[in-house]
Amino acid sequence: MPKVLVSDPIDQVGIDILSQVATVDVKTNLSPDELIKALPEYDAIMIRSGTKLTKEAIEAGKNLKIIGRAGVGVDNVDVPTATRQGIVVVNSPEGNTIAAAEHALAMMLSLSRYIPEANASIKSGKWDRKSFTGVEVYKKTLGVIGLGKIGSHVATVARALGMRLLAYDPFLTAERAEHLGVNLVELEILFRESDYITLHLPKTKETYHLINAESLKIMKPNVRIINCARGGIIDEAALAEAVKNGQIGGAALDVFENEPLEAESTLRAAGSRLILTPHLGASTEEAQTNVAVDVAEQIRDVLLGLPARAAVNIPGLGPDVWQKLKPYLQLAEMLGNLVGQLAGGRVDTLDVRLQGEIATSESQPIVVAALKGLLSPALRERVNFVNASLEAKERGIRVTETRDATIEDYTGSLHLTANGTHGQQSVTGALLGKSELRITNINDFPINVAPSHYMLLTLHRDMPGIIGGLGSLLGNFNVNIASMQVGRRMVRGEAVMVLNIDDPLPASLLEEIVRIPGVKDAFVVNL
Repeated sequence: MPKVLVSDPIDQVGIDILSQVATVDVKTNLSPDELIKALPEYDAIMIRSGTKLTKEAIEAGKNLKIIGRAGVGVDNVDVPTATRQGIVVVNSPEGNTIAAAEHALAMMLSLSRYIPEANASIKSGKWDRKSFTGVEVYKKTLGVIGLGKIGSHVATVARALGMRLLAYDPFLTAERAEHLGVNLVELEILFRESDYITLHLPKTKETYHLINAESLKIMKPNVRIINCARGGIIDEAALAEAVKNGQIGGAALDVFENEPLEAESTLRAAGSRLILTPHLGASTEEAQTNVAVDVAEQIRDVLLGLPARAAVNIPGLGPDVWQKLKPYLQLAEMLGNLVGQLAGGRVDTLDVRLQGEIATSESQPIVVAALKGLLSPALRERVNFVNASLEAKERGIRVTETRDATIEDYTGSLHLTANGTHGQQSVTGALLGKSELRITNINDFPINVAPSHYMLLTLHRDMPGIIGGLGSLLGNFNVNIASMQVGRRMVRGEAVMVLNIDDPLPASLLEEIVRIPGVKDAFVVNL
């Protein structure tokens, strides 16, 4: 009979499900060395946030078939190592959706009706009604930043409460927004017009301190801000100052940049209009039961030879197949990232065409890898090889797959076409040798470019002076050019130029580039 190790406390119902098909050992608070020593005898392990499954630990689990994380995040699991070992990693992406959404709504209503302060007042022996005159949320404007599962549920309930809904989500299509009853707007408009702002997005380089001193200045003086998503999205010092000085109406935080919240945090002294809770978003009896049941059922299914329904890596991909497809998965992810940035945030269609020899390969992992790349700039810490399809569906992105084995310019190549804010864009890539990635075509302009971290693309007229003008301009801004390629279809016609650069490009420099005579457009790409 298979053996399952449960190394963190989980609801008993999860253990009962596992016991149907396996011998279950509950061993909590294992040290890293104890965990490595124990793992070789187990076929599966179920964890929460307490256990860290490092590369060394996973490689020690010679018989592991599945790792189950009873929760949403898998940041405590070395997923690439698990995938290379052919181990399925699963989580519970929807187990705490309702709990987190309801907590955000509870925080919003608590802010509106002074519930924490009134509770403290009456327990201290007072009967003070005048100090706690609240406001109604009915007909107020709620700005929702991030329309994933949790943000969408908050929007649905808020709409039922009679609120007007504004939303910002670079990957949400107009059709999906209409279905949810939200008005898609730019972030600055949401900041200016919202009476309440609720955050439902991951912490990334782009979202770090999204709410800061500058953005707070343009908000309404009575705005109330709720964050039950991730710490670090709000500049806590700036928020504390704004609440303390009455610059905004209040805020409610369930997550913090450093947890537990430091004793000296300025948030603690910001006054009663700042409500703080200790990361309770998923802390309901139902959510704890849901994640335990969800993950236990998936472990049970995999041990019975059935597929998992919420794998966070590529389900069922053994080591042999992984080694064969790995370069193409990297190629697909890179091309998806590239075409998404060229097409703009609100991509509504993606076509993945497998060409040449690769047209006969298993396509699902390749398509998923392309989606992962497409969505990663906005969903960096959340998107993975399986939930990429679900995230794309949530945002109304239509995905098509085509094959053409007759194209033989390379042994095998991938062609991606996306339609987004900047119109339709297409890119093609191939492998040089067995694993070296190449961009071979951009919008039907032939080219041969190795992808790099920083890239600059221009659409221009093929004419003398373009290269020199651009080189001089970059030099003036101390941007070093590593390599340059030009693709054109005819002499002095339309052309594409791709520069691999060593340094990030200042955003203001794009405006200077498009002023160069002959340059029609320019894009900065960060891979």
